[in-house]
Amino acid sequence: MDDDEVFTFAKKIQAPYDLVMQTKQLGRLPVVHFAAGGVATPADAALMMQLGCDGVFVGSGVFKSGDPARRARAIVQAVTHYSDPEVLAEVSCGLGEAMVGINLNDDKVERYANRSE
Repeated sequence: MDDDEVFTFAKKIQAPYDLVMQTKQLGRLPVVHFAAGGVATPADAALMMQLGCDGVFVGSGVFKSGDPARRARAIVQAVTHYSDPEVLAEVSCGLGEAMVGINLNDDKVERYANRSE
């Protein structure tokens, strides 16, 4: 579709020309796509970026790890350099224990609902 056709199409669907042109240039809708849930390692974050996400949300995957600050920095580097295996290998080393699991037999388990009681 050339620029004249983009203009005609934008007019036909009553959409702003700039938005239709941006969609053409990107090859996809200009909607931010974030990944969230289960991102706990630099490899997880890099994979999400390689799959086409625009960004990554992290939560318990970082904050329940052995060294949250170091893991957060590593994930930021992984998102920034998701196509560079050397950087990914470097930032993935020495992060300590990943997200600690929950022992349901522990009396002090963090529960969001007690349906069995």
